[in-house]
Amino acid sequence: MLDPAQLAALATVHRRGAFDLAAAELGVTPSAISQRIKALEDTAGTLLIRRGQPCGATETGLRLIRHHDEIALLTHSLAADLPGLGAGPARLRIAVSADSLATWVVPALAATKSCLFDLVIYDQDVSQELLRRGDVIAAITSHPGPLQGCDTISLGVLRYRAIATPAFIARWFPHGVTPEALAKAPVLSFSEADHLQDRWVAGLPGAGERPPVMPYHRLASSQAFVEACRHSLAWGMNPETLIASDLKSKVLAELVADTALDVPLYWQFTRLAAPALAPLTAAIRAVTKTALVQATS
Repeated sequence: MLDPAQLAALATVHRRGAFDLAAAELGVTPSAISQRIKALEDTAGTLLIRRGQPCGATETGLRLIRHHDEIALLTHSLAADLPGLGAGPARLRIAVSADSLATWVVPALAATKSCLFDLVIYDQDVSQELLRRGDVIAAITSHPGPLQGCDTISLGVLRYRAIATPAFIARWFPHGVTPEALAKAPVLSFSEADHLQDRWVAGLPGAGERPPVMPYHRLASSQAFVEACRHSLAWGMNPETLIASDLKSKVLAELVADTALDVPLYWQFTRLAAPALAPLTAAIRAVTKTALVQATS
């Protein structure tokens, strides 16, 4: 049987990135953390933590961390019927995109009581990988799956608009959004995994097979995206809800009118943790009914 204290040490070292930080969080000495990790590695018969700066779990280590998280959630659910267990609030580690966090996630979290949230900000196109690896218990993702051992719920569509100030458009796109202009006008990129601007360009009428290479500013913040566009630093793909008032007041404008890019979102979570996640799942479904664009039949 796996030792819960050893599993907790493994999960905390991976998530804090260092033995001393894990020791401080768990209220023990770094030596005790080392001993617990070593004992767990002896039991598992393999390396579980790659020592370095930062430390990180191996593939096997991530599987054990997922097991630890699921057991913690199941214990918390059981404590609802057996208060003597004193499990305390459940800690939910979830992968979300910055845009979802900036537009609709917080109200869903606030509606879920008796939980502590550990949010991993990750692009929605690749957040499913964190769930697959066992680094999170659930994820907001743009991929429907299927993913072994997980359930998937369709939430709706997060709608994006390609926008900039009228002055920026007049300067960089005087003859329209052409491949030549796109190759010169600076665009905003959230990270290496951000391809929304490329997908929008590829969907334009007359787009060629190979979109132009676009110069970019990298800004890892949804709010900074909007501010950068307002100050004519670049054009960018922004969630419609974040820039609706700017479009209405004509502070910002679409590069090409009525060319939204719709990104479907899904709530994915491990099947074993489904009962413990049920309150959050219900809150997410309730919020996204109005916060996201819903498919019409």
